[in-house]
Amino acid sequence: MTGTASQIQWAEQIRPRVEAEFQRVAVAFKAIAQRQDDPSRSQTVAVLAILEEKRAEVMANDHAGYFIKNWHELAGQVRQMIAADPRYKSIQSARGTT
Repeated sequence: MTGTASQIQWAEQIRPRVEAEFQRVAVAFKAIAQRQDDPSRSQTVAVLAILEEKRAEVMANDHAGYFIKNWHELAGQVRQMIAADPRYKSIQSARGTT
């Protein structure tokens, strides 16, 4: 990880919380998928794939400042990242819930 020693230390405290937040959202989507019929479930599985891609992108970032600036306080960032993704918008449009 890059940054000053104190930034790296701070980011290393933030990263596990970010990972846990992605996991929490994934568990919620998986629970929803289990109750859905096949067409809706396939859309939810697609959202889970978007979520995993976003998680991988975020966790691959090695700049301490990124975690400090963007993830210091968890306030719906995961949900916002998914909602901003064009693939998610397409899924929502197909569902008729834009």
